[in-house]
Amino acid sequence: MSPVLDAVSVIAAKRDGCELTDEQITWIVDRYTRADGVAEEQMSALLMAIYLRGMTDREIVTWTQSMIDSGTRMDFGELRRDGRPLTTVDKHSTGGVGDKITLPLAPLVASFGVAVPQLSGRGLGHTGGTLDKLESIPGWRADLTTAQLYSQLESVGAVVCAAGADLAPADRKLYALRDVTGTVESIPLIAASIMSKKIAEGTGALVLDVKTGSGAFLSSPDDARRLAKTMVSLGTAAGVRTTALLTDMSTPLGLTAGNAVEVAESLEVLSGGGPADVVELTLALAREMLDAAGLPDADPAAHLANGRAMDTWRAMIAAQGGDPDAPLPVAPHIEVVRAPTSGVLRSLDAMAVGVAAWRLGAGRAVPGAGVQSEAGVVLHAKPGDTVTAGAPLYSLHTRTPGAIGGAVAALDGAAVISPPGSATEDDSRPLTGPLVLDRVTV
Repeated sequence: MSPVLDAVSVIAAKRDGCELTDEQITWIVDRYTRADGVAEEQMSALLMAIYLRGMTDREIVTWTQSMIDSGTRMDFGELRRDGRPLTTVDKHSTGGVGDKITLPLAPLVASFGVAVPQLSGRGLGHTGGTLDKLESIPGWRADLTTAQLYSQLESVGAVVCAAGADLAPADRKLYALRDVTGTVESIPLIAASIMSKKIAEGTGALVLDVKTGSGAFLSSPDDARRLAKTMVSLGTAAGVRTTALLTDMSTPLGLTAGNAVEVAESLEVLSGGGPADVVELTLALAREMLDAAGLPDADPAAHLANGRAMDTWRAMIAAQGGDPDAPLPVAPHIEVVRAPTSGVLRSLDAMAVGVAAWRLGAGRAVPGAGVQSEAGVVLHAKPGDTVTAGAPLYSLHTRTPGAIGGAVAALDGAAVISPPGSATEDDSRPLTGPLVLDRVTV
């Protein structure tokens, strides 16, 4: 006979450090999702208990599966091109500042005949949202029907769009609650949130970009590595070929953080140029994805150089109503922040740049709020560069000049410059470490 379940007993069990049973987990996730007998304050209490007490591997697997089971699971097994089945591979980043990698990466991988179903989200706080960035392209739309998504994968190979409401709906409710209850930074809850959506999405393979550093949700490399291992295990157990790269997010990626400014930089990469770090990470993730798709010898750098990735980008944007030739919006107000002294830029805090971009209008403080396509920060120097007093250090882009003061305040002290002739200027230690810190597999 099954035990009688109630929310209070489940909360108390986790509060006291007990391991929840599969029945307790599936019951409370299902009842909370359906708003049937589990109140918001009760789930809030359970989330805090999980945040403080943690979860075992078995609990995480069951929690993840319960969120998958709350909705539908997509199936790309019938995708065909020229009569042949298409291999699907996706990528997910845990979020960072200037992280526009999805934009060049999806069409680059798709240009090799691989299907890339990139179901993405919007930004909240200091980390930007891929959909927000792409919506700065005139006419581009994020919302597609399932039929449109499948059709575009077969015809173009790459789709970047919003996830449907029926994909892991439990996660949508739980994430919104975690965001307002101080329980976002929980490794079990982060892993279950990400992997429930990606497994439900139905991709055959998945590459994770797990970030660590000041601009990441998890600043500790040890915590980020634990998250990566947890997610790789979840994906593998669900039959999804999963690997992860642990990457540095101490410094913003590239020279832009915002919306249209990041699209412009992505187009530079697709044209064979762009900042070295953006190109490096794009290629590293592309090689992982192509290897997972059964193309270990493919050379993604060649498709950036010969224009094939750009051709796929143009087709992808046009298929979703966008005009790939339309000019991107430009901010009517641009404020230049200049270097206070001369020397070598030793470090640049990613979090400060992300907060500045958010305050300028590139991000949102609450879900559902609008963003400014034009808003963002453009960097004029990266760690290791020599700067001159009075030379531009940042350009702040916005349509609301009243936001500039807050952005300038966020950037106060973000750049550490070694004065000319100082001992630190001649220090032989590297100013930045490697971008890819580790590769995590089962």
